Order: sequence, then C-alpha cells, then structure tokens
Amino acid sequence: MVSLSLSRLDWLSWRTPFLFFTGKGGVGKTTIASAAAVALSDAGQRVLLVSTDPASNLADVLGTAVAREPQPVPGVAGLEAMNLDPDAAAFAYRERVIGPYRGVVSEGQLAAIEEQLAGECTVEVAAFDQFTQLIVRPELTGRYDHVLFDTAPTGHTLRLMDLPSAWSQYIETSPEGASCLGPRSGLQAQREQYRAAVQQLADPQRTSLVLVSRPDAAALREAARAASELADRDIGNQRLVINGLLAEPLVGDTVAEALAHRQRQALESLPTGLQATPAAWVPLVGVDLTGVAALRALVAGSNRAETPSATEPAEGLPLPELSALIDELDAGGPRAVLVMGKGGVGKSTIAASITVALACRGNEVHLSTTDPAGRPSDVLGGHAPEHLTISRIDPAAELARYTAERLNAAADMDPERRALLQEDLQSPCTQELAVFRAFSGLISEARRRFVIIDTAPSGHTLRLLDLTGSYHRQIMHDPTVQHGRVATPLMRLQDPARTRVLIVTLPELTPASEAAMLQDDLRRAGIEPFGWVINASLTGSGTHDPVLLARAALERPHLHRVREQLAARVWIVPWQVESLVGEGRLAALTLG
Repeated sequence: MVSLSLSRLDWLSWRTPFLFFTGKGGVGKTTIASAAAVALSDAGQRVLLVSTDPASNLADVLGTAVAREPQPVPGVAGLEAMNLDPDAAAFAYRERVIGPYRGVVSEGQLAAIEEQLAGECTVEVAAFDQFTQLIVRPELTGRYDHVLFDTAPTGHTLRLMDLPSAWSQYIETSPEGASCLGPRSGLQAQREQYRAAVQQLADPQRTSLVLVSRPDAAALREAARAASELADRDIGNQRLVINGLLAEPLVGDTVAEALAHRQRQALESLPTGLQATPAAWVPLVGVDLTGVAALRALVAGSNRAETPSATEPAEGLPLPELSALIDELDAGGPRAVLVMGKGGVGKSTIAASITVALACRGNEVHLSTTDPAGRPSDVLGGHAPEHLTISRIDPAAELARYTAERLNAAADMDPERRALLQEDLQSPCTQELAVFRAFSGLISEARRRFVIIDTAPSGHTLRLLDLTGSYHRQIMHDPTVQHGRVATPLMRLQDPARTRVLIVTLPELTPASEAAMLQDDLRRAGIEPFGWVINASLTGSGTHDPVLLARAALERPHLHRVREQLAARVWIVPWQVESLVGEGRLAALTLG
C-alpha cells in the first residue's frame, strides 16, 4: 500500500493556460499529457494538445491521426491536437525568408541564401519559431482555455526553452553576423515574438512546467536536473507527476514486491531539488493505454477493470539472452557499437552492460554518450573495470572547444573578418556542428578499440545522423577530395566491419513501433541494424501479480512482431529483480 506523503493526481488541478509536460524519455509524458487533455476537455474546457517531439507518438496514444494543424480529436468535445512537424516547419520558414528575394536578387545570390538555409539547424529553429507563435499569438491560441505541450525528452526540451533567449540575444549582439539561418531579416522580424515567449515562459500565472517521472532513481535524477536547469531559466512554476506506481503489489510475489520496493526506495531518496516540488502519482495499470476510452479509464482510476483473468505466468519466447550478443561482439574485434532507441527503454543500461562485459574479457573499451542528459557514471555506480574509459559529449564543452579552436586558427585574420567570425560562432547553430565533430571523433576511434555509444533518444539521434549525411554529401561533391582515400563518418556507420547498430526496445506498442520507424530511417541512410535487444520483459518472469501478469500478456504480440517481422537478430533481457547499477550487476546481466 502507498504510505508516502503523495496524493493521487487530480486530473483537473491545472490552472495556467500553458502546460509543458517534460521528463526523461519513456516516462509516459505523452500518456499523461493526453489524459490531462481529455480530462480537461470532458470538464468543459477548450484544449489544444501539441507535440513538439520529433519522434512524436501522440497519434498512437490518442488512437487517431494527428496533423500539422489543429484538428478535433474524435469523441472528445473541445479537444484539438497537432504535431509540430520539424521538416514542414523548416520548409515554411525557408519560404518565408526566401520569398521576398525571388525576382529581386540574382539566381546566384538566391542560391547562396538557399544554401545558408539548408542546414539541420534551420529545421530546429523553424520548429521553435512555430512553437513560440503558439505561445505569443492570441489569434492562434486565444480560443483555447489550455494549451498543453507534450515535449521531447528533457535535453531537447531544455534546448527548445533556451532558443528564444539565445536567438533574441544573438540578434541584438550580432548586427552584422551571418548565421546558418541566412538573411538576418528572417530573424529580426521575429525579435518581439521571441522576447514575448521568454516572458510568457517565466510567468507563473501563464505557464506551468510538469515534470513527469517514473518512480525510479534514474528518471527522478533526470527530473531533478531539469527542475534545476529550468529554474535557472526563470521557469519556476513546477509540478512533479510520478507515473506508473505499483501501489498494491501482490503479497508474496517476488517480482511485484521487488518492483514496489525499488519504487519506494527511489521516492524515499527523492533528490533534494524535487523535495519542495508539489507532487502526485498515477498508478501502474495492466491495460494498453491507447485510445480515448483507455485514457478516460486512467483518469477515472478504473485501472484493474480490464485486467485479464489468467492466473498463470506467461511462458517466455525462446530468444537468446544478452550473453549471446556479447559473444558475437567479442568475436568480431574492435568496432563502434551504437545503442539506439526511444528514450526510457534502457539504452544506457544495455550500453553499460555490453561495455563492462567486453572490458572484463580484456578488451579496451570506451563508453560514451551523445545524450545531452546522459551520465554513464550513474549506471556504472562510480566503479569501472580495467580497460574501460568513460566520457560524454557535453554540448557546452564541445561548443567552447570548437569556438576556441576556430578563433585560434583565425588569429592572423584581419580584425573586421575575425569580428564577423566571432559573431557567427555565437549562433546557436554552432553547437550542433561542435557535437557532430565530437561524434565523428568517437566513430574514428573505433579502429583501435571498442567504442560503445549510448545515443540520445531517437529524434535527437536522427538529427545527428542527418548532419552526418549532409557532411558526407558535401565531401563527396568536393572535387578536391580523392574519393578512394577518404572515409566519412557515414561510410563508417554503413560498414558492418566498422560499426554495429543495436536497437533497444521494450515489449510494448509505442517503443516497438518507434524502434521500427528508427530502423526504417537507418536503412534509408544505408545503415543496417545488427539486431534488436528487447529489454525488461515481464514475460517468463514468474509473476502472479494481477497488474504485472496483465502487462506480461500485453507483451506477447510485440515479442512475436519483433522476432518474426522486424529484427535480423533478437536478444531478450528479462525484468531484473535487482537494480542494474554498478559493475557487478551489469556484468551479471551478460552471464546468461
């Protein structure tokens, strides 16, 4: 039974017109945001639900198509939903900037402007430009009582919150700067919009920040970091929602009691930064939370109404465990191993387990992460075996390093040109280039040792791969490059002798579907995944707890789909009674 001083979530307790739902990937932000939107609409409010996640699964959760413009959600009076499509936003942004120059400047000048707007940074800025419009333009949102934003995982959201200030400051301090966004007029016209967005985000009467977390230590640490960093940005009206609490575990059931105990320990050790934050919980349920009816049931609290009547634990599928994957990787020799997937599926744990196992076999291994919120040391528990090096790509540190090197290289440049370069380097786009350079360095390093890369959640990683592809095309079209003597990062990613890509998923609808979309995107880039890891499976765990047994039953079609339709190779990791932190427990995961 729950005895912590937390109350069950009151789904109608939201007061501000703008609500941002954020947190670590996979904690259920979309489900919580969607359920809140349905609850408010059913109470007579007019609501707009917006996804800002490049890897949005809002359509899956609502059970209906979601377009780029607000559209009514069938069966919910007063509720509309939309996705901020980054690519569509970028196209519209380019047209808005380029349009006034058509027929006015020469074809060569027009081509130069279009080239400036071709970078991935333009995609990001265009999306945030549309995002700020939804905050500050009453003609777009004035007819709604609440606008709910289902945001991308924390690192991406922090970046989104930073951009209005970053571009506003850049416009003011760089009157002559030439950025990757093309003509400054495309930014100058939006200056007041960005300033107004900053003011709205910081106004506690207008904006609430809802930190969604699972009741586990890693997700709560992420929520605490987000709370602190958002408070530093003057976004202080925060609430914490603990999603997926097993409030009434079956007495005597080892798996259920272990899960409930682990959740309780995490909540009793709540990070200092969250202890003063108003908090509430949402139960773990044994039903598929897709569609309006399921969301209404969650709001009503009828989570056990659809629990299957079966009392026997489900049998596991005959899939190899992680030890078999380690044998294959070890036999292949040093190379890069990219661990990819939706946030919250356990990429960091799987990457760390692979790393520890290879290092314990005497291999030199480097574990790193491209996730802005990633901390490999958290999973390793402060202890690392011999032969292991740990790092992380810190966007701020990489930006500082890249900027310093560019300015040092321009030491002999005339003062006027150097001043322009310095202004251009202040553009928020520069960080993207700095991170790409660090990522490329990791891939190159795999020629002499294993490099295990715990990637950012899918949407963020695909943006990085897009930039990798853009760089490849640029090199291949350079007439000064001897093509037979150069290997771009994309070529290394495409070569299975140099790189193996692992897709991690949970045996659930949304993670498996997003993993399938990620695989399709990788294949379009010429990158064939080596195999899939299905993590934290309750199937075959032996549980008799009604909720967990129901969740195991929900896993079966997804296990079959991955094995039979999606993956060339599959390895399964059962749900672990022990918390997977520290060298010993990570190593035990790979022993078979």
